[in-house]
Amino acid sequence: HAQGESAAVASKFIAISIPANVPLAVGMTFSGVLRAVGDARRAMYVTLSAGIATAFLDPLLIFGLGLGVYGAAWATVLSRLILLAVGWFGAVGVHDLVARPRLKVARSDFGPIMAIGFPAIMANMAAPVSSAYTLRVFSDFGEPAIAASAVIDRLTPVAFGVVFALTASVGPIIGQNYGAKLMGRVQRTLTDSFILCIGYVLFAWAVLALAEPALVAAFEAKGESAQYIAFYCRYGVAAWIFLACLFVANVSFNNLGFPILSMVFNWARATLGTIPFVTIGARYGGVQGGMLGFAIGAAVFGLIAAATAYVVTWRLAKGIEGSVRVDLRPAPAGRGAKTP
Repeated sequence: HAQGESAAVASKFIAISIPANVPLAVGMTFSGVLRAVGDARRAMYVTLSAGIATAFLDPLLIFGLGLGVYGAAWATVLSRLILLAVGWFGAVGVHDLVARPRLKVARSDFGPIMAIGFPAIMANMAAPVSSAYTLRVFSDFGEPAIAASAVIDRLTPVAFGVVFALTASVGPIIGQNYGAKLMGRVQRTLTDSFILCIGYVLFAWAVLALAEPALVAAFEAKGESAQYIAFYCRYGVAAWIFLACLFVANVSFNNLGFPILSMVFNWARATLGTIPFVTIGARYGGVQGGMLGFAIGAAVFGLIAAATAYVVTWRLAKGIEGSVRVDLRPAPAGRGAKTP
């Protein structure tokens, strides 16, 4: 529904920021490579560096240099270049893990990679659909709602970058312990991840609620935009408790051999957990109601995904336990064992 000046500003913002998806993709690939060799610390630095850079560059470019919305776009570009540089340093400079690509090797690896990668790609495509629909609903409430959504989008990677880093770094731990058939450790890692992520979200929620007046002033929000931002900081952040649970569950699915479950839960949350809840919430409660609807939908599917993750680990543990019992049985005479 953007028209006139708003449409022109949005178009220029997209033109500046979209090309930065290339360094983002390469940088996140480096992060995945670092996690694969167990360097969770440097893998975490890749995403954290972008969040820290955004926190520094946004106020500098938007307010310090007076670039406004375009400053936010250039902050996105620069933060993703920094993300790429940090990932390159870890994967290439420290571990020397990156080789020159070869077509023959790429062809042979394509099938096994896509067996896991395709469901993961489809799962990651769900979040933009959810965000786009939510913004579409909020756009019916005018430019103040769109402006508030833009501010919230700037706050999210800074406030919850730690959640992204934690969920990304826990994957190798789950995978390595599953490979060693140590399902007790897998279940413990799952529980600890839920506790850490929920604890951090509660901490970030408290910080945002306390800092809400300063944030509204920093972004020079007025009137309804200020009210929407304040409501998000006080109440809307609750959605992230359950989104964090969904992220942890998805990581466990991907590393335990069930990437389809990750795709199913992400799309269920993005459609069944977003469209009816946001639509009904916005109809009866405006933008604030839509935010609460978004949080309720996230709660439903986040909790179901978390419960499913425990069911999956329990069934895998029972299967491993059964196979161990079979392996420990004495071999029958004449079949793998000699009798005196």
